[in-house]
Amino acid sequence: MKVYHIVYEPTSKSVDIHFWTQCTLACRACYTRYETLDFGLFDDPIAHIACKSPDKAPSRFLSLEEVIALLRGREVKSAIFLGTEAALDPEMPALAKALHREFKSYNILLTNGLEPADMRDIDEVIFSLKAVTPAGHKAYTGKDNAAILKHFEALARSGKKMQSETVLIPGLIEADEVESVAGFIAGIDRRITLRIDAYFPVGDNPWRAASAAEVEKAACLARRHLDKVTCLTLDMKRTGDKPLRLF
Repeated sequence: MKVYHIVYEPTSKSVDIHFWTQCTLACRACYTRYETLDFGLFDDPIAHIACKSPDKAPSRFLSLEEVIALLRGREVKSAIFLGTEAALDPEMPALAKALHREFKSYNILLTNGLEPADMRDIDEVIFSLKAVTPAGHKAYTGKDNAAILKHFEALARSGKKMQSETVLIPGLIEADEVESVAGFIAGIDRRITLRIDAYFPVGDNPWRAASAAEVEKAACLARRHLDKVTCLTLDMKRTGDKPLRLF
């Protein structure tokens, strides 16, 4: 199994389980290329990553049994599967099933949606939509998005609980593209929540950080289509206790 990093959040009693796979996309601003640890461990993750060179790939991975052993004795209300692309680990479904059995956890999968996974023990999906315009998606990820959009619609219509997210990148993924993302989602179900994340610089990419005002402008456009739109801006502060690194 490709689990390389686990963080426990005492306030929410949730566990972040990071997977390291060969992602199906090549996003130009992928933060895991520069920092393999959970951002919650850093007081100022934006400043921390701003001047970093690419990070080394992890060399030690945990078995399913080791993950469960690390969590025993803790209350685990929810488990979040993330990393490069957790859905690509063939053992991820078995871990989700074990967490359900052992902790009765609420399991959440973060995915780019290009390769569907067995989701029988996944309770909710956070689906990352980089762009819906084919040219914009290919410019950012290097890949076509036709299959991703198809899988998003199929998952939404299956009845699986889901949210969506996108990133506002000034000069690349602008507010009009975010509105197009919202319009695509609304064409399926306007009740699906969209979160808009503010981009912050990483690596040698040419784009500047997205301001809170720019994110809110994009959110206003998205709210024309969707019932619930939230924002993650760079000025937001951590709430709750600092996470604990278990591995």
